[in-house]
Amino acid sequence: MNILNLLKSRFADALQGITDEAAAFAEMVKPVQDPRFGDYQANFAMPLGKKIGANPKETAQRVVDKLVITDVCHPPEVAGPGFINLKVLNAWLEAQVNAAADDDRLGVPLIAQPKTVVVDFSSPNVAKPMHVGHLRSTVIGDAIARVQRFLGNKVIADNHIGDWGTQFGMIIYGYKHFVDEQAYARDAVGELARLYRLVNRLCDYHDAQAELAPAQQEIATAKTELEQLEKSADSADKAAQKTLKKIRTDLATKQAALKSLQQKIEAIDTDAPLKALADAHPGISRQAREETAQLHRGNAENRRLWNEFLPACLQALQRVYDRLQIHFDLALGESYYDPMLPEVVSDLEQKQLAKISDGAMCVFIPGNSAPFIVRKADGAFTYATTDLATIRYRVDQLHADEILYVVDARQSEHFKLLMATARSWGFDKVGLKHVSFGTVMGQDGRPYKTRSGDTVGLESLLDDAVAKAREIVAANDDGKHDAEGNPKPELSQEQRTEIAEMVGIGGVKYADLMHNRESDYIFDADKMLAMTGNTATYLQYAYARIQGIFRRGGVDPTLLRAQQSKIVLRESTERALALQVCRYAETLDALIQDSRPNLLTAYLYDLAGCLTAFYDQCPVLKAESEEIRASRLRLCDLVGRIMQHGLSLLGISAPQQM
Repeated sequence: MNILNLLKSRFADALQGITDEAAAFAEMVKPVQDPRFGDYQANFAMPLGKKIGANPKETAQRVVDKLVITDVCHPPEVAGPGFINLKVLNAWLEAQVNAAADDDRLGVPLIAQPKTVVVDFSSPNVAKPMHVGHLRSTVIGDAIARVQRFLGNKVIADNHIGDWGTQFGMIIYGYKHFVDEQAYARDAVGELARLYRLVNRLCDYHDAQAELAPAQQEIATAKTELEQLEKSADSADKAAQKTLKKIRTDLATKQAALKSLQQKIEAIDTDAPLKALADAHPGISRQAREETAQLHRGNAENRRLWNEFLPACLQALQRVYDRLQIHFDLALGESYYDPMLPEVVSDLEQKQLAKISDGAMCVFIPGNSAPFIVRKADGAFTYATTDLATIRYRVDQLHADEILYVVDARQSEHFKLLMATARSWGFDKVGLKHVSFGTVMGQDGRPYKTRSGDTVGLESLLDDAVAKAREIVAANDDGKHDAEGNPKPELSQEQRTEIAEMVGIGGVKYADLMHNRESDYIFDADKMLAMTGNTATYLQYAYARIQGIFRRGGVDPTLLRAQQSKIVLRESTERALALQVCRYAETLDALIQDSRPNLLTAYLYDLAGCLTAFYDQCPVLKAESEEIRASRLRLCDLVGRIMQHGLSLLGISAPQQM
């Protein structure tokens, strides 16, 4: 049962005849922040009163007079300027929590009208090891896909792998000119990654040299303009001062860009071997692009190399996905859509959506100055073309009702133009949503990198987390003693290894998922694996603690469920725990509405907090009667099942012991 949806439905009925926006105002029913005011609260009286020209408190009372809710809640209370406070009846709450305990779905209903949802996430470029920057898309997208699937939607998890872009031109050029054959034989992916980084640096060097003089000239011009305005501007003239501020800001941006160019040049100039390579390959940027073009045109040698590189690269990616327990239903790379691209451009042109501009085929979106380029002046197609072909495929072949793109916020402009183009093209019935996210930051507040400045590899990050988790698991187990105070560890070395993997990987995932996806966050390995606070380790321990109760009491949870003992809510902490249990459905519903896994992490953390308060007040194995003991064991089992299930929806395992 989704309590919140039930209350919203009842309020929507009561609002009929008072406003023509009943459903919108009913959405303002929320769980309370302070339990002194009940369990739920409706906060619409003030905006509704203003809209209909009535006193908010009187408006609230008018709604309450029409509200049919006594089968679910105590009589509503109108408080303050018009808040409507609701407290769920204990008998009704008991009925719901017992129904959830007897339900394989834990009281979570299926979606009434399921749809087909494509979740596009992870999408790394092959031939480069996955790094920490891929973490957010991968774990956020996986959690969204898992929840969507559990609620009844047909989900297609699609890994749109970058196997056809400009990085392959760089890698092919690097292989032809700089490959270390022995290194390639030992570790193909590692050597290809080195070649990519090398060619990329050399390209950046020559590009920076070409951009240096124009950048210096722009700054000189901006400085002259600024000096002239500073001399003539009236300090009391707000418009002039605003102009000055803008010029100073633009100048600072140009100076920062110039500094970046100078650093790229200096890094090569001061490294004799790299400088020699740069001097020997002055046209590397153009030549690398040409290697990409040759690949796309079907050049036999480039296709042979591409086919040779790809299997090892995909295997390396899969190794990481297996460790993260990430599953995809499809993994169609950009190359899959390549044959479709000419038709996409032709169709856009025939429908007069695309036209030639400076030699390139572009779609111009009203209100946007930048065009959406679908074919470059040199005839090459773009990511935009591939993404449009992908939309057509997903709608025509996969019958998608909705497509979610779990992609970095820095791509927002691209997706804005993509979606506008797709709708104009005729794909206006499918839901298109960019599920954007922020950046993983280091302790210095900058994007998380190694000391050498390289992006942190995802495998090494996972290795470090698991190693730290093993230390925690070992210390916790070594600290256990028997009744006489003698050391009595419970776990074998194999169990410690298995649990450390669960705790370490879970900690990395949860540390990402607990944040609002649109926010940047600072990666802190120590906080990530803490036994207290909002961490996966804390939640895993809460689950393991429940299982420990069953072991100590000699209770088989399967038999307990078969006996169907009734949960009775006698104490305030029992009631609070049961209410939190019954909010599981509304949490998952809210999560898919806005694709925010942090709603589930917050729910589970609150559930664990309610469980701790319950332990403090309510003995379980030593309850005062067998009936109460059975009731509390049943409640603990239900909480444990939800804890385990909720963690699994986040892609996190819950160990039986820690």
